[in-house]
Amino acid sequence: MNADMNSDTKVLRLVRKPAESSTTEATHETHEWPDNKLLLEMYRTMYLSRRLDDKEIQLKGQNRIFFQISGAGHEAILTAAGMVLKPSYDWFYPYYRDRALCLQLGMTPLEQLLSAVGAEADPNSHGRQMPSHWGHSKLNIVSQSSPTGTQLLQAVGCAEASYRFQLIPELQKRISGFKKDEVTYVSLGDGTSSEGEFWESLNTASNLKLPVVFLVEDNGYAISVPVEVQTAGGDVSHLVENFPSLYVQRCDGTDAIESLETMRRAVDYCRHRNGPALVHAKVIRPYSHSLSDDEKLYRPNEERASEAERDPVKRFGALLIDEGVIDQEGLQRIKDQVDREVNEAADIALGSAQPLRETATQYIFSPDVDPTSKQFDTEAHVQLSGNTGTMVDLINRCLDTEMARDPRIVVFGEDVADCSREQYLDSVKGKGGVFKVTANLQRKYGSVRVFNSPLAEANIVGRAIGMATRGLKPVVEIQFFDYIWPAMHQIRNELALLRWRSGNEWKAPLVIRVPIGGYLKGGAVYHSQSGVTMFTQIPGLRVIYPSNALDGNGLLRTAIRCDDPVLFLEHKHLYRQAYNKSQYPGDDFMIPFAKAKKVREGRDLSIITYGALVQRSVVAARQMEQEGVSVEIIDLRSLVPFDWDAIVETVKKTNRVIVAHEDSLSFGYGSEIAARISDELFEYLDAPVKRVCALDTFVAYAPQLEDAILPQAADVAKAIAELKAY
Repeated sequence: MNADMNSDTKVLRLVRKPAESSTTEATHETHEWPDNKLLLEMYRTMYLSRRLDDKEIQLKGQNRIFFQISGAGHEAILTAAGMVLKPSYDWFYPYYRDRALCLQLGMTPLEQLLSAVGAEADPNSHGRQMPSHWGHSKLNIVSQSSPTGTQLLQAVGCAEASYRFQLIPELQKRISGFKKDEVTYVSLGDGTSSEGEFWESLNTASNLKLPVVFLVEDNGYAISVPVEVQTAGGDVSHLVENFPSLYVQRCDGTDAIESLETMRRAVDYCRHRNGPALVHAKVIRPYSHSLSDDEKLYRPNEERASEAERDPVKRFGALLIDEGVIDQEGLQRIKDQVDREVNEAADIALGSAQPLRETATQYIFSPDVDPTSKQFDTEAHVQLSGNTGTMVDLINRCLDTEMARDPRIVVFGEDVADCSREQYLDSVKGKGGVFKVTANLQRKYGSVRVFNSPLAEANIVGRAIGMATRGLKPVVEIQFFDYIWPAMHQIRNELALLRWRSGNEWKAPLVIRVPIGGYLKGGAVYHSQSGVTMFTQIPGLRVIYPSNALDGNGLLRTAIRCDDPVLFLEHKHLYRQAYNKSQYPGDDFMIPFAKAKKVREGRDLSIITYGALVQRSVVAARQMEQEGVSVEIIDLRSLVPFDWDAIVETVKKTNRVIVAHEDSLSFGYGSEIAARISDELFEYLDAPVKRVCALDTFVAYAPQLEDAILPQAADVAKAIAELKAY
């Protein structure tokens, strides 16, 4: 190496033509060109990344690891990104090609290989995820999952947490770790740009001018689907360049120097709080999508050969030699050192302990906060006061008092604010949600903490996950249960899984409030569904379903104060019923999860139920009491977890059981309760377990059809009579 050469002048000669950019203006700073030391560091990271891919491919061929997906061809742009961003300062939502980024940020080869072998010591997931699903809590690399694109909205939520943190003074006493100029990085492949959540994330990031750097690593293929099939015109950056405040940059992502300068401009733009940036980097994919794929099946040899000429590792190494930054012997010494390091790390990883079998169920829920414990039980000493209120009133008051107690709470969703255009607040009554559950919260706590979202359910939940990861406590609303399905990806694959898949390195405790159910007269197919079993079978998600105002208040407070994600279901028919009103129980009233409520004492048979079927069961029980049948009613209140002890007690007492719920009969929630009773309490039964449920169809608009489809008090009474006579 010629140490006397002026490296600044040298590198200036290496720069290609300036990267094409959009019309959005960036705030440019004057940067010194990288010196030789930095250039060699870049090369080392790029070569290390490639050699780790090669080592994993070798280990997979030997059946010593179980999956491999490479970052080959992406090394230059990713190493550049790692150099201009700050580990443990900025925030990172990478995707599976981002091996070089993680190395540059400080993840070690051993840590990456521990992931490959599924070792317990793997900091990415402790053996719970595939290799290359990056996560490192010390470096602010948030746990990544397999579904492509789900990380994008979470990255936006992460940056939004920083944005709101600056505007809520009380938060600065409750949460640490926010930096005034921090940037959130999120990456994706060209195929992922077809996902709707990509467009939702750009929309919100641009609308709020959030400091998010989107890196599109365009290698031309989504497994076998080429970019021109994925994207109109074959160029996603041209499609997005009219997003307001979005700074669009394009570069050759196989050119290390061009990549470095492009990433520096994009990051500077975000650090100066001008808005988000998108870097569209053209890279290559010299290996197949993964070892489960064979690209020779769909890519001709000439295309693969042409692409190999742009290999960033070979290209950059040759460039350093040509420009005298290092000679061939010096470059070989770097390679030899890296090869030794990789081999030594592989030997250690292969000898590392696997997770113990008994740890499989750890971290499904929080190990630190137990919402089923006595700590959350104040029912016995509750003191009611004031006028009676409906379920809407008491849920609203719970939100109000909890927001006053905890400045971390933010409330958002569709139509939840009083009026987004604040200048009209004094002249309008205010919306406060379709059912008025969030009325006046924006007036009291401001638009920074209570605000409307786009009409996009995945956007709501994905952003909330990112905020919760940073320490905020989102309480979000999905306007109708019937429209929750666009958010299912975020709920099932992200929210419920984050703690478990990261081995408790990351968590996202938040509450999703959802109006649910029928009996509305006119709700019909898309406003009356009750498909709770779609969620109760998801490990890691708590599901709560109050039947009255008092329980709604106490259970919601527990949901907000617990440390897990909670789906809080609020039956629309029960919102304003007179029979379930209550006086106010106080600002610290809580009901623990998995604590059922005995609504009615009885001796002849038991009804286990929840939601709107509680009152219908009470009506039926009173009717059958006139015929000499004594019915006990148990309101589960909490569906995940549920109170098995209360079920055992009532079954042993009456020996006959009805499970009643609004969901459909087949594969419904009651099937699990009935099966477990039959399995574990069979000797206490004097009759089969009976179910009263909705028909296996959808809810119709015509009132007489709705009445026929949903279970009525008469259906419960009939079941009581049949079971008593068995």
